[in-house]
Amino acid sequence: MMLSTPFTFSQSSLQDYNDCPRRFKLRYIERLMWPAVETEPTQDYERHQQEGSLFHRMVQQNIIGIPTEKLAVMAQSDNLSKWWDAYIQHAPNLDGYTLFAEYTLSAPLGDHRIVAKYDLIAIKPGEKAIIYDWKTYRKRPKNDYLAVRWQTRLYSALLERAGNHLNAGAPILPEQIEMVYWFANYPTEPARFSYSKAKSQRDWGLIAKTIAEIDAEKDFGMSEEERPCKFCAYRSYCDRGKKAGEWDEFNGEIEAEENFEIDFEQIGEIAF
Repeated sequence: MMLSTPFTFSQSSLQDYNDCPRRFKLRYIERLMWPAVETEPTQDYERHQQEGSLFHRMVQQNIIGIPTEKLAVMAQSDNLSKWWDAYIQHAPNLDGYTLFAEYTLSAPLGDHRIVAKYDLIAIKPGEKAIIYDWKTYRKRPKNDYLAVRWQTRLYSALLERAGNHLNAGAPILPEQIEMVYWFANYPTEPARFSYSKAKSQRDWGLIAKTIAEIDAEKDFGMSEEERPCKFCAYRSYCDRGKKAGEWDEFNGEIEAEENFEIDFEQIGEIAF
């Protein structure tokens, strides 16, 4: 058995396994630090990552009550200024909702755990629960691509199962949940995904199946598809190319490994 018990599964680790089992093994089991950049030119990629992190922080601080004009002074790059202006003009109207920014939910699943950190959960008790995720993609992904991503599946599923304490103690019904990706570069084109009992059953079945598969995995073979290797830090380790993919060719966001420093006793969860 290679996995530590309990192992904490997140949307990033499940997505890594889905994309390439070898990457999952190297990153989460062997914890291999491989000094390769994901894209070139490196400075463009790093600048975008830093700007994206700062934008998330600015939105979070605005949600907890810091005025937009005080936060605007932090937007000291063209991208940040553009994103912040878009947020001010097109931020969702959440009057009547209770807001939980940068909120973490967790639940046990067999010998392991699942965990998710949300940019924003907006709750109207007994009526609606909306998950917001702020994205700084340079190009807007297609909804079909987002619909099958682990983030979309896991975030909705986990809110249903472990979010009762955010809903005045009442169950959050799948039909009350919606997940919204808000794109800073496309502020009038959010991607919206409603949830349902059928989707919940499908997602929990897939979560359990995937974790059981990882538990039983011995080989952790490389992905047959080599295109994602262009933007993987382990490509040279796996002999899948030494040069990083070009930044201009990259359509999404490379997410760093999530580091959950969590006191699980302080997180509301439901026993399975």
